[in-house]
Amino acid sequence: MEETVKLQLLLTSVLFLFVQIIPSQAQETLDVAKITCKQYFFDEITFSQYIVVWLSGYYNGKRNNTIVDPDATKKAEEKINQYCQGHRDTTVMDAAKIVLGFDK
Repeated sequence: MEETVKLQLLLTSVLFLFVQIIPSQAQETLDVAKITCKQYFFDEITFSQYIVVWLSGYYNGKRNNTIVDPDATKKAEEKINQYCQGHRDTTVMDAAKIVLGFDK
């Protein structure tokens, strides 16, 4: 019976440890304005598709446009990828402004 109590205590301790680890990972933040093309291109921060979708939402929100066009987003990703290959020190937000004309 003592073995069962020890096992339950061990499992409970592991569960509490696991539960405390998960929230600490979820609290990370990211300043998209500082992501360079190098970081974007090599997925050093997060997947490049996530960044393109975020940029699309950000700039469409500034224009009060609520329409999402997956084909246009894919084409934008391809254009940003091409630009970022040769301009790795540029921020992705600047690349989007230059290549896609998002500041117009």
